[in-house]
Order: sequence, then structure tokens, then C-alpha cells
Amino acid sequence: MQTPIATVPHFIAAGFHALSDPIRINVLELLRQRELCVCDLCEALGVSQSKLSFHLKTLKEASLVNSRHEGRWIYYSLNLPQFTVLEQYLADYRNLGQILSARCCDNS
Repeated sequence: MQTPIATVPHFIAAGFHALSDPIRINVLELLRQRELCVCDLCEALGVSQSKLSFHLKTLKEASLVNSRHEGRWIYYSLNLPQFTVLEQYLADYRNLGQILSARCCDNS
């Protein structure tokens, strides 16, 4: 079975990089509720469209958000499968910790 492109290390790193900025976290929090257009995001965050565009580009490159055009507006929504990829990546380390802890205790 072929690994989806979103699980390539570059996309995992891009995902965590995208999550490292408070403005991008705020964008994601707003998008948890519903799809929003750029103008709504700018208003809710109190940032200029040019500043927000930089952050949305980072989120798109990390595959954390989807975008669609409707007329002259661009609407953004969460790309939930990519969050699952990041969650699974971290879960694998949690599982590794449990395995190593069990091995440590078995050797006593």
C-alpha cells in the first residue's frame, strides 16, 4: 500500500510549523466552527488581508486548510484528514514510550 503524500516527513514538519504561530492557531480555532471567507477571518482576527494571506498560505502548504473560490471570495475550511496524520504521528511516539517503559520494568 502506498503512503499518502500528506505523511511524507516534509508535510509532517510543515504541519507542526504551521501550528507554531498564534495567528494561525486562531485561524484554525475559528475554522473549527465553520467555513469562513478571508474577509470574515480578517475581521475576527483584527489583521490585514495581506498579513492573513501569509498565514493562510502557510496553513495551505501544510494541508491543514482547504480553500474554494466563490465569486471574488475565497472560503477556507479545515482539512481534518491532515490533522489525523499529525495526531497519528504523535500517537506513535506515545505508544513507543509505553513500549520502552514496559521493557524497562520487565528487566528488573
